[in-house]
Amino acid sequence: MRACLQFVNKEPGFEKMPRAPDRAFSCLKLRSCFMENHAFWDHLPLLMRANSKDSVESILQALWRTRTTGLDAAGRGIIRDMLQLQNDSELDPLLVCLRMLIRKCVYENTSKEDIHKLFPSEVLPELQRLLTLLLQKFQREWREDVLKDQATLPRLKAMTWNMSTSSTETPEPVAVINLRLQNDVKFRYDDSEVKFQLDRDTLDSMLRSMHSVAEQLSETDDPLNGQIPLENPV
Repeated sequence: MRACLQFVNKEPGFEKMPRAPDRAFSCLKLRSCFMENHAFWDHLPLLMRANSKDSVESILQALWRTRTTGLDAAGRGIIRDMLQLQNDSELDPLLVCLRMLIRKCVYENTSKEDIHKLFPSEVLPELQRLLTLLLQKFQREWREDVLKDQATLPRLKAMTWNMSTSSTETPEPVAVINLRLQNDVKFRYDDSEVKFQLDRDTLDSMLRSMHSVAEQLSETDDPLNGQIPLENPV
């Protein structure tokens, strides 16, 4: 593996690349630049400065852990030392390239067998093999992390209600609604409860809105995209 990770001189034009900040995975502008500009691949050979496969693996893991926050100064310093880089102008384009590569591998449903196809022919074969092996190693684990991170709406499991008075000052009756919600997110199956009260006017408004929802669900097209106006929002 050390033979695979020997030092590779800077590619032609490397120093001309614009500085691209190390950002979270949601930066669409950087992603577009990555997809359209093959010069980004020119920064991958910097990984060959690492002294072992484990070093490259730790870099990928660090990028995944900081996928929503970006690397802090300490993390960037560690990677610079690993790759014997002098400043961030060399480091940043490499990090952007790796983040976009990880994103394509994890978020775009790339099969394990097709990960090697993410690399264009100009990427060194030994570097392709190394990154392919590491991405294959962590793909399943990272996909599971994505599922854990996803905010999935719960389902209504049960509803109960009873009559009550809103306060001693206004003794008008109100309906107290108790909803039991079920979370169906993978790795997390639990229930939660939501309780609220409705007076008659609010209930009438809610029923009119729910009727509109029922009509929308019965149609094939949803021109309002689920946005039903409430005269008196609950």
